[in-house]
Amino acid sequence: MWKHITKSLWLILFAVIICCVIYPAVVWFIGQTLFPFQANGSMVDSTGNHLSHPDDNTAVGSLLIAQPFTKDEYFQPRPSACNYDASASSSQAWAASNYQLRNRVATQLGPIVTYKSGPKAGQLVAGDIEAWFQKDQFAGQPSIVAQWADAHNEVAQAWVGGNTTLQSYIAGDWARAHPAVIAQFKKDNPTITQPQASDLAIVFFETFSKENPGKFPSAETKTPISGPTTQPTTVIQAVNTGSDIQSNFFDMWRQDHADADLQDVPGDLVTTSGSGLDPQITLQNAEYQLDRVSSKWASDLKRDPAAVKAEIEQILQSDATAPFDGLAGEKMINVLQVNLELKNKYGLPS
Repeated sequence: MWKHITKSLWLILFAVIICCVIYPAVVWFIGQTLFPFQANGSMVDSTGNHLSHPDDNTAVGSLLIAQPFTKDEYFQPRPSACNYDASASSSQAWAASNYQLRNRVATQLGPIVTYKSGPKAGQLVAGDIEAWFQKDQFAGQPSIVAQWADAHNEVAQAWVGGNTTLQSYIAGDWARAHPAVIAQFKKDNPTITQPQASDLAIVFFETFSKENPGKFPSAETKTPISGPTTQPTTVIQAVNTGSDIQSNFFDMWRQDHADADLQDVPGDLVTTSGSGLDPQITLQNAEYQLDRVSSKWASDLKRDPAAVKAEIEQILQSDATAPFDGLAGEKMINVLQVNLELKNKYGLPS
């Protein structure tokens, strides 16, 4: 019996040495000597140079991990279900029948989609969404905002839950100004003894729409001109224009204008990847964003828009790659790499 135990212990020892010491050491040695850039996270500095041994002072990102770009001078990556947080990589696997998927895509489309044909061909539909919203022409019915909140409770609650300024406003100033509404909510929902802002989302939007017809609550940053402080503060304003309206009410506008001929949008422009961290977009996606990017750089640089567009188009074409040297798959663009090239070519955005 002891003989069998001894053999088992030796087998375990050899397995530990081979699998936990020798194999990792060989892989580490090969990676650090032959592929140091890839082995250390494919990090790059602000000029786009590869960093074989990166540190926090020089690295600006990884070519393997997406990060957000908000300025119009830059191409934007795919939407991220994890807010581009590599420690929380995830996707939102909603079914096609789930309204939250439809809503997420619609909110992406509102500010960017254009007309495909007709007298407004090439123009954004955003202005028409705002004009339709401002009319609030549903006579004898709840306003557009109330209809939106009532029909899509989860969306309205998520909107409040993702806006800390709106949460503070509902729990503070608005709640104090509407004690009767709060009392009625508690009566209708006896199990919720201490309602949070997201719990009150529906009654908030219903009340807000009655008091501010044709308007939507939006967080705006204001800087006092004079007074004890000049620090900017974020407040809730009733607005009838802006990206909040364009995003949230595109779907309702689209259903009310089903015959409008709209330009097709690349799928990866409005859908998330499986990881939420995909660093690449399709060349088609980049081409769709090209007009916005090139026109903004042309405005910053006071240059001919056509010339700037041609230069950026050349960058896209030279950087586009496809698997197996183009034998399979679509051409892809690494967003960070292209944006660094734009920064190095044109400088920092104004």
